[in-house]
Amino acid sequence: MKIHFSQDHLLMIFLLLVTVASGADLIADLSQGVDIKHIVQESIIMLIAASAFIWLAKKYKSSKSLISNLQNELDSIKNVKQPKEVVAVKKQLSEAIANQFNEWNLTQSEREIGLLLLKGFSLKEIAALRGTAEKTIRQQSSSIYSKAGLPGRHAFSAWFIEDIL
Repeated sequence: MKIHFSQDHLLMIFLLLVTVASGADLIADLSQGVDIKHIVQESIIMLIAASAFIWLAKKYKSSKSLISNLQNELDSIKNVKQPKEVVAVKKQLSEAIANQFNEWNLTQSEREIGLLLLKGFSLKEIAALRGTAEKTIRQQSSSIYSKAGLPGRHAFSAWFIEDIL
């Protein structure tokens, strides 16, 4: 089983270690009668580390919830019964998109992001689904638009659906 630690995970571990170490040191200092100024400084460090840990943990939980909701949304779309004609047209469109992505020489990651863009997901949502930073998705999206010779997201979407509607 492959374990993947994101920067947030590593930062949370570090903050938890700082909180525990500061707490242990604070207890030791209290039993030794250390100066109150030092006790206050260590307490502040421990509280800041604990607060940052709690904030990151909440952010992580919220992110996991967002990913779960997006995945459920994608799954529900796949399970909608559609007429045969619609399925056939969607298959043709999917093939046309894949062919165009080949012509533009998009990487596998760019292809996946391109499809999610066409499905209407925001950069933040795509980043959550793919488990990457939003900045990375923004850079990859820019690369897609550049390879396609298009100015941006709206032109990218319009390139595929403008004449259909």
